[in-house]
This record gives sequence, C-alpha cells and structure tokens, in this order.
Amino acid sequence: MIGRVSVFVAGDMAVYPAHGVGVIKSVETQTVAGTDQSFYVMEIMGNNMTIMIPTASSEKVGLRAIVSEEQVSEVVTILEDRDVELGSQTWNRRYRDYMEKIKTGSVHEVAAVLRDLFLLSVDKDLSYGERKMLDTAKGLLVKELSLAKKIEEVAMSDQIDAIFS
Repeated sequence: MIGRVSVFVAGDMAVYPAHGVGVIKSVETQTVAGTDQSFYVMEIMGNNMTIMIPTASSEKVGLRAIVSEEQVSEVVTILEDRDVELGSQTWNRRYRDYMEKIKTGSVHEVAAVLRDLFLLSVDKDLSYGERKMLDTAKGLLVKELSLAKKIEEVAMSDQIDAIFS
C-alpha cells in the first residue's frame, strides 16, 4: 500500500494515540527475530514514558504529527457544538465507545469525547471512570493544542474551560 508516510527524525514532536504528545528521541535499528527493524524511540511528555514504535507500522498504529494551528479552529468548533445527540446507552457502553474514540488518536475524536462528557456532566453526575476519561481527553487536547498554537498549557486549558462555561 502506498500512502502518505510520515517520517519523523530525532527532535520531532508527534502524537501517539491514547498517550498523547511526545518527542522522537531517536530512530534506532534493532534485530528482532533475526531481522533488522527500525524503531522510533519516543518519550511521552508529561510522564516521561519511553515507547518504541516500529517505523514500518507507525502510520498503522496512528503515530502522527501535531495538528496545525489552522486545525485547532476545527477542534474548537467541535467543542462548541451543542447540537449533539448523546443517546441513552449505559455508562459502561458509553465508556467503551469513548475509549475507542480516544484510542484512534484523532484530535477530532478526542474533542468529541471531551464535549460529550462535559454535556453529560451538566445533566448528571459522571461515573468515576467517565470523570477520569474527561480528564484524560482534556489533558490530551491541552498538550497538543497548546503546542499547535504555541501558547502555555495553562492558557489553552483556560480557553477550553471558557468554551464550556
């Protein structure tokens, strides 16, 4: 399959689904099962976790560049949308659906999860898992959008809070 392949180099910022923004520390070759394979060594910002992502499957697992400053406005539009049908599924079904969206790594899906959980919290108390997921979604967005807009995370967090106030 020939597709758009993102090639990262040491020092690049990238987003790894469900973990968030990280820095590509190096590109290394290691022998796995007798075959040389190339890996991105990425340090996730915020928790200093280091992960190795095979370069050959990096696009398939969702490793991507940080959104552009222009794409931030698309995310804000999603967050501001109040004309959404939340449905009436059970909290555990909702939790699974939201977790799948977060795992896609799509900034648009993460924004939709944050918006939906916020709107849900207006009508009822969120479960512990839903509150944690809301915090996770917000944290993922704050880190990426603040880098895209080149502003402090606190300022980005305040902007997101203002959308929901």
